[in-house]
Amino acid sequence: MKMREYLIDKLLLLTLHVGCMLLLAGFLYATGYEPQFCVLILIFWILILMLWLGYEYYSRRRYFHELWETLNKMDQRYLLGELMPVSHRLEDGLYREMIRISNKAVIERIRQIEDEQKEYREYIESWVHEVKAPITSIDLMCENFKSDPLENQGDVVRRIRLENQKIENYVDMALYYARSEDVYKDYVIRRTNLGEIAVVVLKRNKGYLIQSQIQAEVDCKDKAYTDEKWIAFILNQLVLNAAKYCRKKGGKIWIYTSQKHKSDALTKHSHGVRLVVKDNGIGIKEEELDRIFEKGFTGSNGRKTERSTGMGLYLCKKLCLKLGIEIYARSKAGEGTEVILEFPISSYLSKM
Repeated sequence: MKMREYLIDKLLLLTLHVGCMLLLAGFLYATGYEPQFCVLILIFWILILMLWLGYEYYSRRRYFHELWETLNKMDQRYLLGELMPVSHRLEDGLYREMIRISNKAVIERIRQIEDEQKEYREYIESWVHEVKAPITSIDLMCENFKSDPLENQGDVVRRIRLENQKIENYVDMALYYARSEDVYKDYVIRRTNLGEIAVVVLKRNKGYLIQSQIQAEVDCKDKAYTDEKWIAFILNQLVLNAAKYCRKKGGKIWIYTSQKHKSDALTKHSHGVRLVVKDNGIGIKEEELDRIFEKGFTGSNGRKTERSTGMGLYLCKKLCLKLGIEIYARSKAGEGTEVILEFPISSYLSKM
């Protein structure tokens, strides 16, 4: 900080002092004081003003010099608010507090980004592990394809297609996971036929359901206001999850809708449409039910089958939060599981 810059900054104050000195000199002269006395008072005033400005300049210069030294020594400069030199001036204290509040917000944002990056790395590691399995299976089937009898080659092709479908599902998961932070950029809300989406999802997984000997039934008479693409992905994950834990014999999946009324007190929304994915599989233990949407949680069922990464339902929950859809589950061990998606509608839409 240079003296010239400091004086320019104090120009208004200096102008006020000069004006006051002239007024005082004029008043003293008009009341009969000798000119020499007036000049003496003005000189005394100027000396005091110069001493004050000099002291103020050097104290401020020293303060900002310490501040710059502190800043240059810091590795994490966003922590400046915590290490600013102490000052008796009111404005310095206010600036320090504002910088601390601002820096706190920056630190929180940095930690949030670090957590998101860590979460993404963990997901990619899990995804790579999952996608390796069907790729290895395809490679093995291709090696055995040459030695298989001609009548068995059709079965090999079907199995390759199933493994390829698994890879496609994993790729979709990675793609939607990457887009999950910016859902609003690719979100078109319209009146959606949930039954049509359910049929498309089941057709997509037809081969896997047939191989697993799982029957599927759709009874979706209601429509909801949502985005077709995102809800199709969520429903696909729920169907795959239900099929994964269905009974080995006599497995069945039901997809149906129902109306949510004010008399239903178990959920947040007073009215809307429910989309239910139900299975007659192995069910979930009561003590694990509240954790099934946590990232990486596989539960005892997932550890038994060794086919779960705990990311499917977590991603469904994350997307539902972005889309304003409530998702929850009901289950009994040994009897089956219901996963419910609840689409709220505004009072305006409910009258249409």
